[in-house]
Amino acid sequence: MSDITSMGERRFGRVNWLGLQTLTGREIRRFLTVWMQTVMAPLVTAGLFLTIFSIAIGPGRGEVMGFAYLHFIAPGILTMTVVQNAFANTSSSILVSKVQGNIVDTLMPPLSPGELVCGYVAGGIARGLFVAVPIGLIMMPVIGIEIRSPLLALLCISLGASLMAGLGLMAGIYAQKFDQLAAVSNFIITPLAFLSGTFYSAEAVPDAMQAMLHWNPMFYLIDGIRFSVLGISDSSPLLGLAILSTASGLVLFLCWRMMRTGYRLKP
Repeated sequence: MSDITSMGERRFGRVNWLGLQTLTGREIRRFLTVWMQTVMAPLVTAGLFLTIFSIAIGPGRGEVMGFAYLHFIAPGILTMTVVQNAFANTSSSILVSKVQGNIVDTLMPPLSPGELVCGYVAGGIARGLFVAVPIGLIMMPVIGIEIRSPLLALLCISLGASLMAGLGLMAGIYAQKFDQLAAVSNFIITPLAFLSGTFYSAEAVPDAMQAMLHWNPMFYLIDGIRFSVLGISDSSPLLGLAILSTASGLVLFLCWRMMRTGYRLKP
């Protein structure tokens, strides 16, 4: 009788490391299988952005915060590419599983809600880093700049990818079909990315938009990476790290709640 009762008990300790590793590995293999789409395509997109801005604006464009405009926007373009991929990884993974009806294969294994969130988000962070590294290694030498604080850049990218992977997980859980996910991406994620100081300094924003800009966590992400690359920023890097950490923690907590309650995951 005791053997039958113990079958329903959790026998992996406080953390099911094997299950967490398996889920994370699955999420990483998902985007590595289509590396031309997940790694090469963002690299080409970032290069096109820099090429178009270089041709359209030309050498006559004045400096921004003491740097050439192309150098100023490069960290922002890198960051925007990273967060879009982190969001896409988790949101597409969870939604595809729901649409295909195999989400039960993820929910049935002995993984706690926290472990499920960690596995999905770790896959999103990995995709963000897989995109960031080649873009940084190729783009920075080509335009003639180098990263001044690699550790700070890595920390900012990891926090930003964690935040966006969490938002992608929430969007994927909420959406019932791809149209709903596209609406979240087009009307929430894309505006947050473009209205975050990617192509301009906060000094150029009208006073009426200053408050909106500083309430956008993406602003602090791009500002922090710009500081780690160029050594300039519109706000305190420490304040940016604190806001990014708080925003990421809040989003991941909401993901945990959604996983724990089975919101739009369980019938």
